Amino acid sequence: MTANKPRPGLAIAALSLGTALNPLNSSMIAVALVVLREHFELDVATVTWVITSFYLASAAGQPLMGRLADRFGPRRLFMFGMALVAVTCAIAPFLPNFALVCVARALMAVGTATAYPSAVVMVTELSRLMNLPSTRPLGRIQMANTSAAAVGPVVGGLLVSLVGWQALFAINVPIALLAMIVVYKVAPVDSGRETGKLGQLIRDSDIPGILAFVTSLMLAMMALLNVMPGYRWYLLGAATVIGVLFAWRELRFQPPFLDLRLLGRNRPLLLVYLLFVVFSGVYYFAFFGLPQLLQEAGNYDAGVVGLLMLPLAALSVVVTPLTVRFIERFGVRSVLITGVLILTIATGALGFLTMTLWAPLVFVLTALMGVPYGVVSTASNQGLYVSARPGERGVASGIFQTCRYLGAITATVLIGVLYGPGVNQANWGIMVLVMLGLSAVVLVLAVMWRKPAV
Repeated sequence: MTANKPRPGLAIAALSLGTALNPLNSSMIAVALVVLREHFELDVATVTWVITSFYLASAAGQPLMGRLADRFGPRRLFMFGMALVAVTCAIAPFLPNFALVCVARALMAVGTATAYPSAVVMVTELSRLMNLPSTRPLGRIQMANTSAAAVGPVVGGLLVSLVGWQALFAINVPIALLAMIVVYKVAPVDSGRETGKLGQLIRDSDIPGILAFVTSLMLAMMALLNVMPGYRWYLLGAATVIGVLFAWRELRFQPPFLDLRLLGRNRPLLLVYLLFVVFSGVYYFAFFGLPQLLQEAGNYDAGVVGLLMLPLAALSVVVTPLTVRFIERFGVRSVLITGVLILTIATGALGFLTMTLWAPLVFVLTALMGVPYGVVSTASNQGLYVSARPGERGVASGIFQTCRYLGAITATVLIGVLYGPGVNQANWGIMVLVMLGLSAVVLVLAVMWRKPAV
């Protein structure tokens, strides 16, 4: 395939549009659970598989898609992903049963999982063409991620109420096609990627290693999500055994799917991963835990809760371009540490909700929480970019996105434990203490991180 003359600004816009599909579909579906239950006559536990299937496929698919972007080119992988999304979402509204809907959600997750790693891999060339630092395009991609997550419930609510659950799939078709066509037309062509006979490429792809990685990760996440009550420890044990076998193979196979020796030597990259997992846990504690508190302890209507939570995402979008400028001026580490300090202050301020759930106070506190989310997410994104080797930024960015899911799932599990005795202000206070402890861990990791020597 060939393309027209590259237009990097338009290419970044299309990449950002494609990147937005994963968080958009992750958050939109929350408003459709009741409708899906009624349409397919399901119980509460069963209907959650429409979320779980997307989470599992996204978390496992991101590193794999990143590795494929590194090997075969980000442009063609992005277009493949968008085509998969378009075809899947065009068929999904007509599926006759819920199991097939879950399969469609998983395929859609795999398709959308190609976007972020592909965009990160393309950033180097696009930045060169624009004669701009990498922080600018990365900042735009980060804004797309955050904005999509913020508007997802609002867009989903409108689509479900006006059209039905089928619209949550159909809306992706024009978006994916537009992103695919624009990237085909204006993104720089892939160069310097692997070519050769199909058989040799397959042998060099470490298929057993990929399967072991995906299986181990999915089993571990299923255990954390407790999707099979009574089998959690069996799933966790199987995940551990397969994970050990994966590590054993990767240390011996050349070229490995995931170079564990290199990853072990790349301390800055490991610190970014650890930091982002723990930070995501803090964020999703607030994102998932606070709405439950407001609805059950504060007796707020779901629509009001949505409005009160909106500043969290909105402020994170607003501060992203400012964070980009600060990174260019002061460096990643300084901005990262500053963002984590703000995170600690904002988390501590959430303790006021143990005394009152007054709506204006909630509004201010969610807005305050949005500031560190935008700052730390953007700085972590840039930290990932400078920590990973250029030839491995695809798989590195895929693992980075998986870290977000691991943090979110861990927060969900802990929220279930802490809210188990009851969703009330006293238990929220315990949750705030846990969040403060995690924020301290994030701060230590941010202080330890250093930009790798060139």
